[in-house]
Amino acid sequence: MATWNGRDADEPALEVLFEFTQIGVQMRVAAIDVKSRVEVVVIAPASASRADMQALALGKLKRRLSAPR
Repeated sequence: MATWNGRDADEPALEVLFEFTQIGVQMRVAAIDVKSRVEVVVIAPASASRADMQALALGKLKRRLSAPR
């Protein structure tokens, strides 16, 4: 579990859960916003760094949360 704090003071902090599942030479990374229970999934090469995979999933989650509903 990791907490991401927005760069701007007016952005709320997110509590995000990350789940890593290796599937062959790929890694499935799920990022889940604890408050809204919105989940996104990205697939990355298993050889990529964990930090890069987490940043990719977090970026996708932030875009999903900011999309109009």
